[in-house]
Amino acid sequence: MALAVMLLDGASFHRACCRHKVLLSSLGPLLSHSKLYSSYRRPGAEPEKKLSWQNADFSLKKSIDHLKTQLSLLKKETQDYLKGPGGNPLSQHLLEQTRVLWQFRSQEDLNKWVLSSDVEIGGKSKVYIKLGGNNQAALLYGTLSTEVPRDGETKYSGYCSMRSRPEVGSFNRKKYYDWSNFNSLYLRVRGDGRPWMVNIYTDPYFSHQKDDLYSYFMFTRGGPYWEEITIPFSKFFLSSRGRVQDNQHPVWLDKVRTLGFTIGDKVDGPFQLEIDFIGLLNDRAHKEKFAYEAYDKNTPV
Repeated sequence: MALAVMLLDGASFHRACCRHKVLLSSLGPLLSHSKLYSSYRRPGAEPEKKLSWQNADFSLKKSIDHLKTQLSLLKKETQDYLKGPGGNPLSQHLLEQTRVLWQFRSQEDLNKWVLSSDVEIGGKSKVYIKLGGNNQAALLYGTLSTEVPRDGETKYSGYCSMRSRPEVGSFNRKKYYDWSNFNSLYLRVRGDGRPWMVNIYTDPYFSHQKDDLYSYFMFTRGGPYWEEITIPFSKFFLSSRGRVQDNQHPVWLDKVRTLGFTIGDKVDGPFQLEIDFIGLLNDRAHKEKFAYEAYDKNTPV
C-alpha cells in the first residue's frame, strides 16, 4: 500500500514538472530578449544580443574613485569629530553666540533646497525659487490656489513649501544638525505680509514618529524693508500629519534633519518671500524652556 502511494505521488510530481517545462518553453522566447518580459521590438531595431545584466556598467575605475571620495569624507568627519563639536574647538563652541546655517549667494546654495506644492495631490498651486537682486538672497515666489482636485477624496488644497535637503555623510550615512548650543532661530527675510509656517523635522526614534513636525508661525509685514526675525525653539509645537498633538515636548535639537517653510493661509493669489540667510542665535536673555503645558500621564493615584 505504501509503495502504491509513493508511485502515485511520483507520477503527480512528474506531471507537474512536465507542465512547468512546457510553460517555460512557451515563455522562453518572451523572457530571453526583454528586460520587461515583452517580445515587442521597434520596427527596424536589431534584437538585443546581450542579456539585461550584461548591459550594466561594471567599472572598476569608477568604483575605486567612489571609494576614495567616501574615504576622504570619512577622514574629514573623523578629524572634525576629534577637533571638537561641529569641527570647532570646545572653547569656541561654548562661547559661540551665532551661527549661519544657510545663505543664498549662488545657484549651488539654492540646490540645497527642495520645493513642493499641492500639485502632488492634484492641486493647482505653483512655487518657484531663484536668486534675488545682485545674487544676495533667495526669492521664493509662486501662486497659491485652494481649488480642490476633483478626485472624490481630497477635501483641502492650497499649500506650497520649501525644505532643505537632508545632510548625508560618508557612505550615505545620515547626518544630523546639532543645535543644542542655541535657543533661537534667526532669519533675515522680506515678505509680502502673508504668514508662513516654519517647520523643523527631527530624526524619529520610532517608526510611528516619522510624520512628526515641530512648527511655529512667521509673520511678515510686507513693504520694501528687510526684517530680522527671532523664533525661540521653546515656541515650536509638535504636530503629526497636520494635527497638533496633545502630548507636547521640546524640539530634539541634537537630531535635526531638515528645516522648511510652508504657506497655506487659504488666500488665493501670488506670494513671495525673500530670504537673505538662516541662522542660529543663543539669546542669553531668553530663559523659557518650553512654552506649552506638558501632561503627566503617570499621575500617582
